[in-house]
Amino acid sequence: MSTILSRRDFVGVALATSLLPVLPAAAVTPANSKRLVAGTRVIEVNGRAAKVFGLIGPDGRPGLRLAPGERFQVQLVNDAGTPTIVHWHGQLPPWKQDGFPWPQTPSIGSGAAQAYDYAPIPGTYWMHSHHEMQEQNLMTAPLIVHDAAALREDRQDVVLMLHDFTFRTPEEVLAELTSAPDDETHSQTPKSPMSGMAHMSGMADMPGMANMPGMAMHGSGNMQMDLNDVRYDAFLANDRTLADPEVIRVERSGRIRLRVINGASSSQFWIDLGGLTGHVVATDGHSVLPIAGSRFPIALAQRLDILIDLPSVGVFPILARLEGTRQQTGLVLATAGAPVLRIAENGHDTPPVDNSLEARLNAATPLPPRAADMVQTINLGGDMRPYTWALNDEYWPKITPLMLRKGQRVEIDLVNRTMMAHPMHLHGHAFHVVAIDGQTIRGAVRDTVLVPAMGHVRIAFDADNPGRWAFHCHNLYHMMTGMMTEFRYEGIAA
Repeated sequence: MSTILSRRDFVGVALATSLLPVLPAAAVTPANSKRLVAGTRVIEVNGRAAKVFGLIGPDGRPGLRLAPGERFQVQLVNDAGTPTIVHWHGQLPPWKQDGFPWPQTPSIGSGAAQAYDYAPIPGTYWMHSHHEMQEQNLMTAPLIVHDAAALREDRQDVVLMLHDFTFRTPEEVLAELTSAPDDETHSQTPKSPMSGMAHMSGMADMPGMANMPGMAMHGSGNMQMDLNDVRYDAFLANDRTLADPEVIRVERSGRIRLRVINGASSSQFWIDLGGLTGHVVATDGHSVLPIAGSRFPIALAQRLDILIDLPSVGVFPILARLEGTRQQTGLVLATAGAPVLRIAENGHDTPPVDNSLEARLNAATPLPPRAADMVQTINLGGDMRPYTWALNDEYWPKITPLMLRKGQRVEIDLVNRTMMAHPMHLHGHAFHVVAIDGQTIRGAVRDTVLVPAMGHVRIAFDADNPGRWAFHCHNLYHMMTGMMTEFRYEGIAA
């Protein structure tokens, strides 16, 4: 439940604590602050009008774009007609500005506004509601923090933000998942023959199968991965389907920085550049040594920065293919005058998203070597029936916080004991991925890492941002049915 502070309360809180003021929405935006409006809008999906949420910045576009060195001075105005709170995913603000509904930081009431002020870290980030299930209804947007070095490259910035869309309410979706009979809980999305086969014994002996991207050949026994819990009506790229994709005009021999954001609630994709070759240079906003390729996996909530040098002229579809199916969405890069033909919304069979890219990544600025002060195992548990998901056999909100002490080097072993992959996100910290399935890697710096079905990933981070921090699966429906816990620093009251 949100509260609008009186002027006396506002002055007291602003002076006495780091919790920034909640003001009436009609208040004038402070000087040097950007105005971000949480509201509603109408988009067209498959020929039908759909009322969704939106986060619109001062330039009239979704989200925010900050210049190099610019502070995150933002006034979030809630015109959505319902309470909301917005999380600045991947950023490292003080905990009371993180946008999570702790008792100390309640959601913002309809008609109220919240001020934020912190030093952002550069890169490709995003924002989304952490109030109930508003994220599914597109209360999301890009958050791009430019840095001087990237701007000197003189590349055209192209943002590709992905969503899964349903005309049903999130509450209806969740009710279907939690009440479906046993034979209906598994993957309601129509599947290709490849779906659900990522870990079946003997597949490595099938012709051509061992070299397919995304096919995990480790392990033994017959194991079947669960994919795509939710039956969606469409998959969106910048709010549009391939029936009417966004066409972005580019220069001949153009130089592009493609910023891919997986803002979906329950869907993972392969980014397919077609005949183009790109170089991944950042993951979750943090620079990595370049990795060349034309197809890259992207888990829920992750981001990829991909540099692309285009041929002289032409039309260049950039597709996002839904794992385990033939469904796809995307946008089109096109030079002036190039004819754009319709692209089918069904392509070829796509394997499950995996950690094949993750295993090859090397952080440009890795975590400095140091012995761990704390090593903790978190078991990922749950099942499709009943549809509940847990961390260490605990279900949010009835959890035992992991207590941290400032200055500690913390290592977390994430052990997935389920037949579904889980993209795990830590608020308020960037972590280094240091091992996959027991194999040490140099790894990327991230805020979200995929733990595949029956997989094992180790992450490490420095406890340098005291507060209360959520740690959860970024599949919205897994989080809502229990897969979340808290990392809390000593001395921070509950």
